Parts: sequence; structure tokens; C-alpha cells
Amino acid sequence: MRSDDTIFATASGHGRAAVCIIRISGPESRTILESLGGSVPEPRHAAVRILREPQTGEPLDQALVLWMPGPRSFTGEDQAELHIHGGLATRSAVLKALGAIPHCRPAEAGEFTRRAFLNGRMDLSQVEGLADVIDAETEAQRRQAMLQLEGRLGNAAERWREGILQALALLEASLDFSDEGDVPEDLEADILGRLDDLRAEIGQALANRSGERLREGFTVVLAGPPNAGKSTLLNALARRDVAIVSPIAGTTRDVIEVHCDLGGLPVVIVDTAGLRESGDVIEQEGVSRARARAQNADLVLWLIPPEGAETDAPQARRLLRIGTKADLNRKRHDCDVSISASTGEGLPQLIAALEHEAEAALGQGDAILTRERHRKALERAHHSLEAGRTLLATHGPLELAAEEVRLAARAVGEITGRVDVEDVLDRLFSSFCIGK
Repeated sequence: MRSDDTIFATASGHGRAAVCIIRISGPESRTILESLGGSVPEPRHAAVRILREPQTGEPLDQALVLWMPGPRSFTGEDQAELHIHGGLATRSAVLKALGAIPHCRPAEAGEFTRRAFLNGRMDLSQVEGLADVIDAETEAQRRQAMLQLEGRLGNAAERWREGILQALALLEASLDFSDEGDVPEDLEADILGRLDDLRAEIGQALANRSGERLREGFTVVLAGPPNAGKSTLLNALARRDVAIVSPIAGTTRDVIEVHCDLGGLPVVIVDTAGLRESGDVIEQEGVSRARARAQNADLVLWLIPPEGAETDAPQARRLLRIGTKADLNRKRHDCDVSISASTGEGLPQLIAALEHEAEAALGQGDAILTRERHRKALERAHHSLEAGRTLLATHGPLELAAEEVRLAARAVGEITGRVDVEDVLDRLFSSFCIGK
């Protein structure tokens, strides 16, 4: 990616639409506007212009044009937007005209946001928040992503980093000027207090794992013997036919996943093969996968039909016993909820129970850490602060204590992108839309 190129890309969905937005960013943005539409509008004021092919002067479209000179733009560079009509031919003609202009090229995935980061308009945690806003499927995910986009994690990380650097400065003073009379005798005690406060704050953030889990979703596995009603319940919760329902035992042989929004929280419901002994090799594999998914799930709904001997439930972190086929008037009294997926009886109570379980596990998007990368960086920082504190408390070498504190500052700086983030950038921006 050459940062001195001017880039362009569509920033709206593909296909036929009323309006298509084309973004332009880079040093030639103003020149491009002049070659396409003549006069450039006032900064941040929309104006109607006839876009023309620069070489022939042929009209391309009547568009709404915006001009946003840097650094007060999303990317921090000179930037423009063309709001053209959304017909496929119109969009193709305008993009072709842009591509023919010297030093102007199509943007790569995430290149607009990458330039915003490199130009200091966003830190890395905000970039990740923007990606999560785009990917959010539920209200809680949207809320969590917006908090990060607004700088909640970045501001906390910068506050921690500043506190660590202040402690490091005191350590360096103690190390370099220990013979000077103006260095306080209780300086090391002051440093210890600062390190303890920082360790406590970072430890509190690490203790809450709900942010990462909210991004992934709360996993619920439907398990039970064959013909217990798992697939029927999955279809009822999904409100569409996603699994084959049949009276023949062993119909479901593989894992089927459905992503749902329950109470604004992301819930992944997994239908599995009926648990029983079988001589069928394929069904045996399905049963093995079912037990593995149940063991790793956040919640297992153990479905118990009114007839037949009960099968042993699989190992699970948490399990609810669900009596099925309640419409047959043979309800079991040893179940947490009785339902009939075919008539809807008991489903509101079951959905309420699922929402309660999900909220207890995920919260409502109030966690400060949302990615494993954040957690690993803070874990390293916490470990280094602990090592530095131990060296100070035991009167170990101050040089080693200062190095541990320096490593802690470096680890926290990785969260906002101050150090060692090139590999993170490549992975992160490749997941963005082209026009973002």
C-alpha cells in the first residue's frame, strides 16, 4: 500500500440501489473532483454536480458531491465523496473514470481505516471497535462495539500506560540519582504503591471475560436421545425450518448451528445427533461430535421425551432438563421446563430462561476487554508489574525492576497500537470491507 496514492472505492452495498456512495482519499482528491465535476464545493457542504468523463467530457451522472480537506476527515487526508445513482452501469462508468486518472487506484480492503490509524485519527482499539460495529448482530454487541469505538478501552490503556511510565520515571530517578540529596528516601515506597494500584486496575479488567464471549455468542447445545424433539425445538427457536424433522431415529447425524438474537444477546443454538449406542459408523461419529459440543457449550438443554427410558446426560458446564412433547399430556415432574415445540406450550418460559442464562454469562456489553489480543497484552503487563514489584519489595536490582516496568508499558502500548502491531494490522484490515 502506497500512502501517497489517491484511493477510491464504493462505500455502500453492491447491487442495484437508489444511491451508491464512492469514497476518495489522498493528495489528488481535489484535483479529481475538479476533473470530474468542475468546481469543488465548500468544505463539508454537499452540492449537486454533473460528473463528466475527464477525457471526453461525456456526462456520467448527476451526483451529490462532498469535499472534506484533511486533516479534518475520516482518514486525516484530503477526502471526497460522490453520492451517485445506484444503477450498475452508472457505478461502473464512474469507477472506470476514476481508475483512468493518474495516481488514482482502487483501495484495498480496510485501506481507508488503515490510513485513519496511521494518521492518528483512531487508535488500534478503536479500529477494532469499528470492525465490531460493522459485524454486530445484536443490541449488546452493538453497544459494546460503540463503547470501544468511542475510546473506552483506548483511554483506559493510555491511562495505565501513563501511570506505568510515571512509575518508570521514578525508578530511573532512584537508579540514576540515588546519591543526590534531593531524591526522597521513601521513593521506592511511592513506586510500590503506584505499581500496586496499576496491578489492581489491570487485574480487575482481566477478571471480566464477558467481552470476548459476547463477540462469539452464548452457545446452547440441544442434546438428548433420538426422537426427543431436538430438531423440532431448533426450528421453533429459529422460527424457520433449518433441521429435518422425522420420526425415524438417527435422522440428525451432524451438528447444525443457528445464530439467534435473544433479548439483544447473541445465542448460538446447536442441534446434535441423538445420544444412543449405534452400529452405524456415521451415526457413531455424530454421537461423538454431539458429546464433544455438549462438553464445551455454555449451556446444554437436555431434552427428555415422555416415553422410554432416560439416557445418561452428557458432561456439561451447565445443564437444564427440558421435558418435551407436553402436548401429549404426559408431563414429567423432574424437569426444569416442560414444552411442546409443535404447539408452542412452554416456549416463552424456555426462551426467558435462555435469555437469563445468556445475560448472566455475557452481561450487556459493559466489559472493557473484547478480544483475546487485549487480554494477552494485559496479562503480560500484569505479569511484568508483579515481577517489578517483587524485585522492589525484596530490594533486588533496580535495573531489573525498571526493565520489568518498561516491558509492562510496552505491553499496554500494544493495545492502542503504539508498538509491535504490524502483524496485527495486516490481519485486522484484511477483514474490512473494501470501501472501509
